[in-house]
Amino acid sequence: MLAILKKYRLFLGVFIVFSAIVLSLFYSALKPKKTLPIYNPADVNPELVDSTVQYKSKYHTIGDFSFINQNGKTITQKDYEGKIYVADFFFTTCGSICPKMTSNLSEIQTAFANNPKVKLLSHTVFPETDSVPVLKAYAIKHNVNDSKWNLVTGDKKEIYTMARKSYLAVKLGKPSELYDMVHTENFVLVDTKKRVRGFYDGTKKEDIQRLIEDITFLSNE
Repeated sequence: MLAILKKYRLFLGVFIVFSAIVLSLFYSALKPKKTLPIYNPADVNPELVDSTVQYKSKYHTIGDFSFINQNGKTITQKDYEGKIYVADFFFTTCGSICPKMTSNLSEIQTAFANNPKVKLLSHTVFPETDSVPVLKAYAIKHNVNDSKWNLVTGDKKEIYTMARKSYLAVKLGKPSELYDMVHTENFVLVDTKKRVRGFYDGTKKEDIQRLIEDITFLSNE
């Protein structure tokens, strides 16, 4: 038996290597490739979507915007053109979920510190109190990198419109107060074509890890 093995050892070696390669190729071919969905208003909880766009089932993109950031600079869609970014809604005096969300956004900022293709965009839902100086103090407190992460304020109606018609991420507040908003824990992933590609719970570490993986996937597409 030993003599036979010695005689055919080269053949067996080649056979084993060939088999491993074939199995690897079969596994790669059969393994489903990672994809990310493209979200439209019709795909999302209606509570988070303005009634005027709830019917829309395709071709949804983030609308144009113009807000003021923590440095008093006007931020528009052009600042995010060709970028992958994470958007959220918060307010600086929030003591419940906002500190956790901000901490997790800081983690994302760190993860992509050297990737100029990735940015962050946080909108206040209380622009009447979150002025530029207030946002600046908040940014300093949380080590916000101004070139990577914009905290923005502006006209409440415009913020409301973006939240409900573009990012599909904010609930209605008091029916008696026009443009009242209740922000959620949602982080919204937007791709380079201004399409919504994912929603993540900004308070959960497992969702943050999934978000980092999905940003990396989009970066490598």
